[in-house]
Amino acid sequence: MKVKVKTFGRSKTKIMKKKRDTLLMRKKFCRLCVDKSKTVDYKDVKRLESFIREAGKIVTSRVTGTCAKHQRVVAEAIKKARFLSLIPYAR
Repeated sequence: MKVKVKTFGRSKTKIMKKKRDTLLMRKKFCRLCVDKSKTVDYKDVKRLESFIREAGKIVTSRVTGTCAKHQRVVAEAIKKARFLSLIPYAR
C-alpha cells in the first residue's frame, strides 16, 4: 500500500506494511515457573545476571518473559545483591 505524504511542498511516497507482513512472535514463558524453583537467591549471581543488562539495569518482564510474581522476586534479589556489592549498580 502506498501513501503520499506532503512535506515542505514536496510529495514523498511511503510504503506502508500491512499487519500480516509482520513476524509472529513466539509466546514467552517464565523460566522460573518452568524450573519450579522455590526461591530466587540474591547470592546466585549467575542466575541474576541473566536478568540484568550490560549497563546494570534490570530487564523488564516483557523482554525476559517472567511472570509478575517472579519479576518482583527477581527485582528484590537484584537490589539486595547490589547492596552487598555482588552486582554493580547501573552505570
